[in-house]
Amino acid sequence: MRERSALIRLVDVAATDVLPFAQRTVARALRRADELSLELLGPDFDDRTRRLRERYLALGGDPFGLDADTAKYALVAAAFFHRFYFRTEVHGLEHLPEGRVLLIANHSGQVPLDGLVIGATLFLDAEPPRVIRAMVEKWTQTLPFVSTFFSRVGQVVGVPENARRLLEMGEPLLVFPEGTRGISKPFSQRYQLTEFGLGFMRLAIETNTPIVPIAVVGAEEQYVNLGNLRWAARALGMPVFPVVPQFFVPGMQLPLPVKYRLWFGEPMRFTGDPDDEDAAIEEKVFVVQQTIQRMIDRGLRERKGLFR
Repeated sequence: MRERSALIRLVDVAATDVLPFAQRTVARALRRADELSLELLGPDFDDRTRRLRERYLALGGDPFGLDADTAKYALVAAAFFHRFYFRTEVHGLEHLPEGRVLLIANHSGQVPLDGLVIGATLFLDAEPPRVIRAMVEKWTQTLPFVSTFFSRVGQVVGVPENARRLLEMGEPLLVFPEGTRGISKPFSQRYQLTEFGLGFMRLAIETNTPIVPIAVVGAEEQYVNLGNLRWAARALGMPVFPVVPQFFVPGMQLPLPVKYRLWFGEPMRFTGDPDDEDAAIEEKVFVVQQTIQRMIDRGLRERKGLFR
């Protein structure tokens, strides 16, 4: 009888004190989760993803394999880096024209998180929300699972036929004209643009597509590259093999939490013959390259530090 009375008292205590406390704790946790979700994705994230799905349904699907549900989950990860980890500061987003556009940006950081952040910016911050289509290196198609994932989140192999088709669909196309030369620069050459390829300019002239220059400031410091091992790159079939001490320090594989700054310039239009000699195309490419370099220099002058 005494044990039964103690059990009844225990049940009473649980009912009057412990359970309400647990319920309040769970409720607070759920409210905080909702607050974090709103802070991370924004209050209109569901509406933006709905509009994304409706756009590609109206087009009869995407010929390159973009899957709206996969893209939605990828955007959650992108939002974390964009808004929480790198705390991206965006300038000039109002310069983006409607319809097709070539986004031309500097490339850096050893790992292409700059493309991820630009993509998150266009979907989460621009109006209307847009999914950028980026040109990826052909060698990425040899990596297990990577080619399938890239296709499902809207990225395509960087060949002219694919780029032309995407622009005909009215898509924003992101191109890094430096390619792997830019992303794998050693730390001593940070924010110094390497040679630009000419293909994007021929494409812009051929399709009468405006070019929006983008300067990315911050990515150069996320991983410190001391150089590249050419023999290792050849042995592994990779374009480069950067020497990044950070990769070998336990717990330091994530990039440093530097502050990203994106600068979107005013649209630029070029005319002429897309089949002109290289020298004529190079002059036009130089104008874009110098514009981006000036934007980078301005961003470097105005930032207060690497992490703020």
